[in-house]
Amino acid sequence: MTAGRGEAGGTDRGARLDRVLELLAGAQSVVITTHANADGDGAGSEVALAAFLRARGVEAWIVNPTPFPDSFAFLLPDPAWTIPTPSEEASRRCREADLAVVLDTAEVPRIGRVKGLIRDLPKVVVDHHPPGRRAIEGVIFRDTTACATGALVFELIERAGGPWNEDIARALYIAVLTDTGGFRFSNTNPACLGVAARLVELGARPEELYRAAYGSFRPRRFELLRESLATLTVHESGRLAWIVVPKDAYDRLGATVEDLEGFVDVPRDVAGVEVAMLFRTTADGRIKVSLRSVAPADVNVIAVELGGGGHVRAAAAVVKGPLGDAVERVVRRVEEGLGAC
Repeated sequence: MTAGRGEAGGTDRGARLDRVLELLAGAQSVVITTHANADGDGAGSEVALAAFLRARGVEAWIVNPTPFPDSFAFLLPDPAWTIPTPSEEASRRCREADLAVVLDTAEVPRIGRVKGLIRDLPKVVVDHHPPGRRAIEGVIFRDTTACATGALVFELIERAGGPWNEDIARALYIAVLTDTGGFRFSNTNPACLGVAARLVELGARPEELYRAAYGSFRPRRFELLRESLATLTVHESGRLAWIVVPKDAYDRLGATVEDLEGFVDVPRDVAGVEVAMLFRTTADGRIKVSLRSVAPADVNVIAVELGGGGHVRAAAAVVKGPLGDAVERVVRRVEEGLGAC
């Protein structure tokens, strides 16, 4: 069973949920993965699903293309649940698994080195992003109207009747909290707030989890932000703005992608800006561009054209350098997109 356009609704939604639960129930060992450089939604969804499966007596291992993020390690009941790649243990766990579950992405390139490890496994994909060009084959449960993949994992566990525990509730709360920007983005809808309320009932503590997600940054993050702010540029139209992360400062400070949390919100918060961009140079010399928008601008369309993807209001892509050329090309494309709005 695969999704057509990717939306699950009505009777079909129930059937998809039941099919996913049937596959999970029939497995003795499950490998769980998400996209490279996992965010709070990907990491929280992984931990929640692993905790749910382990509470049901199923072996569950998190095998990601990049290390599990330090900023969300507090969600892990046991760090041993995560298996680094590449490693012999990761290869062995994948060989011994009955099922692979891919969360918060449905695109082959986004799972990097894990794609080879799970190539021969049956797969379940749970995602809330629009379909892309290189889809992972398997049983798909997708809803692009969901505020977070964590909300879909929540729905799976609720339909299964649990079991619930505090570890699951905390992880899913972080997934929803972070993918809505602390419940301030446009994807914060009634269904999202209903999920959050239920998770609080189940043991998630909002103040503690907000502090863990947004109040525990290392000093180097603020040093890097200070140097990045010097690059803030507002287009003459006033409708788009961008910020560049200086590679020399990033390297000098020993920064990681986790330190960049929220940087793209700086240009988006400038009055009148409809599309904000963050540019940074990757280790291989390419340029990662993150795009954020307010209605009616659709940055996913632009990201897909650039070889990436995401959501209507939040997307990203990796483009060729050098940096100056990349900024010029992307800004020009965003200008064209805004002209059509």
